[in-house]
Amino acid sequence: MMEGLVSLKATPKISFRSPPSVFHRPCLSIRPFMNPLGANRHSAASIRAQQPDAKDGSALVSTVSVENKEISELKVKEWEVGMFQEEVAASQGIRIRRRPPTGPPLHYVGPFEFRIQNEGNTPRNILEEIIWHKDTEISQMKERQPLSLLKKALENAPPTRDFVGALKEANHRTGLPGLIAEVKKASPSRGILREDFDPVEIALAYENGGAACLSVLTDEKFFKGSFSNLEAIRNAGVQCPLLCKEFIIDAWQIYYARIKGADAVLLIAAVLPDLDIKYMTKICKMLGLAALLEVHDEREMDRVLGIEGIELIGINNRNLETFDVDISNTRKLLEGARGQLISQKGIIVVGESGLFTPDDIAYVQEAGVKAVLVGESIVKQKDPRLGISGLFGKDILVSS
Repeated sequence: MMEGLVSLKATPKISFRSPPSVFHRPCLSIRPFMNPLGANRHSAASIRAQQPDAKDGSALVSTVSVENKEISELKVKEWEVGMFQEEVAASQGIRIRRRPPTGPPLHYVGPFEFRIQNEGNTPRNILEEIIWHKDTEISQMKERQPLSLLKKALENAPPTRDFVGALKEANHRTGLPGLIAEVKKASPSRGILREDFDPVEIALAYENGGAACLSVLTDEKFFKGSFSNLEAIRNAGVQCPLLCKEFIIDAWQIYYARIKGADAVLLIAAVLPDLDIKYMTKICKMLGLAALLEVHDEREMDRVLGIEGIELIGINNRNLETFDVDISNTRKLLEGARGQLISQKGIIVVGESGLFTPDDIAYVQEAGVKAVLVGESIVKQKDPRLGISGLFGKDILVSS
């Protein structure tokens, strides 16, 4: 499964470019020939003052060159900050790197610069590939729509609905885990799940089938989703609260999800350090959004349980690095002291991935979940309403 994606490696290559405007500091263990960031740093004005009068525009060229140098230095500084963030993440057991560790700094040799292309700047698994792509994607989106514009758009955003309350009500009414039904066209591991994909039609069928909430995939490259789908479902009059299922690495995405109609967002512990989670959950509360914190192993669970104010924890039975699925993972993470602490804090646990039958639902419910997030097993059904009743072994619109 996912052959060629789970463990990606590239044959070492060397790519040559023209001389750089600034000698970038080589990364990691390679020592620099010189450090431009601490030497000969003059302002554009002081450089201009030293230039002789020239009618051919050479002084202007020098000014532009200095400004380009300052931009290049800023990019290197941004990279250095990113590397520090990676160190913090690694100390918390986070293996997913936020960006390629080998660039932008380039090695300088004579009139050329080059970057060695090897396993250092090749994603090691599918989740890392998704995150690296997301980092580039969000940078471009932020340029088109700065945060200041998103904050202004909040004035016209629809009011949020009670995502957590909807799950509690469904669990109390039916005696079964509240269903978060997922509107998903494709996944990296399964490919296209449904060819005749109409997000609004599927969302309405889920709602009519008894779903308490909906999850809408918004990642385009790997899951064939979009924020347009989220917005269309909200504008179609669907009453179920909506979870924006996105790979969030920047607070900007939370604001964007809010103005597109989300009532909740997903935060993945395998990607986000503790400080990011604390910061982002505070933003969610400020915007009236619920935050579903997703974990996969004991260390991630312990990290999340150590953060105050968490209301929803999703246990993903799928390892996002290998895409292997094991629903016993839910029971393992809810045994003993962890389960007791979750109960004391009143946290709702959501079972995720690998749930296809009434026996699967009963298994995770017995382990302690109060809600389940299900996509593949119901979205592939010709009539998603029948898929829901088949999943639970009964019509969940009717109280038990």
